[in-house]
Amino acid sequence: MKIHFLGTGAAEGVPAVFCECANCKKIRSLGEGEYRTRSQVIIDGILSIDFPPEAYAHSLKFGIELSKIQYLLVTHSHMDHFYAHDFILRGYKYAYFDEPKLEIFGNEEVNKVFSECTARELKPEVAPRLSVKMLKPYQVFTVEDYKIITLPANHSKTEEALLFYIEKGGRGYLHLYDTGRITDEAFEFLAQNGAKAYLVCFDCTFAEHTGGDFARHMGIEDNMLMKQKLLDRDIINVNTKIVISHFSHNCNPTRAHLKSIEEKYGVTAAYDGLLLEI
Repeated sequence: MKIHFLGTGAAEGVPAVFCECANCKKIRSLGEGEYRTRSQVIIDGILSIDFPPEAYAHSLKFGIELSKIQYLLVTHSHMDHFYAHDFILRGYKYAYFDEPKLEIFGNEEVNKVFSECTARELKPEVAPRLSVKMLKPYQVFTVEDYKIITLPANHSKTEEALLFYIEKGGRGYLHLYDTGRITDEAFEFLAQNGAKAYLVCFDCTFAEHTGGDFARHMGIEDNMLMKQKLLDRDIINVNTKIVISHFSHNCNPTRAHLKSIEEKYGVTAAYDGLLLEI
């Protein structure tokens, strides 16, 4: 699987959209190589995890053909992870292509947001090219050659935010953000269903700062606790690649700053455009 990290910032982006703090001023002065857009990961060019407001910009910058995405896994309905307005443009006079329909997978709130955002402008010619399928935590299903497992995220009190394990050819990618610390029950479910992750990407919104047991995001020490739980259950091994992402402007996520975390903890800090293969 080819795993392309197109956006690696938290909800506000880096530099943050309306911010003039010291971190954001510094990152603006350093230039585009330090910028982080909202989160999106694309696997093999056909499966996207989340669809932020920058999805179109990602397609231009990284040469992604959005028309070829057939499956969209949505972690939750927050704007930075699911910008549904763009889907009204997937057909009619706005787009000519022969690809099959886009299947969107998400929770009940994702379905509501999709309906709300497309209600006014979705043309009858476009609607048949889109479908929304409801998901809940602790499901196992397949699309084409991909086995997908859903887990509950520790992120929202108003909806069942999701985490995803995606496997192809016996090699798995574990996508663990937006979330705080993850329950033992979730990891047990992965183990019971034979998950073998060759790459794990952790929410590291707080960088060196820990979120603790009840936070909606994690820092690197939280990540290391979760890593050990995965090791204990043989879901990962010492050769599994550990990636951190979803950085907030508050943690000063410059490449230079994150390099010290990479070296200390043996992880890879994702950046916009990072392409890895498992």
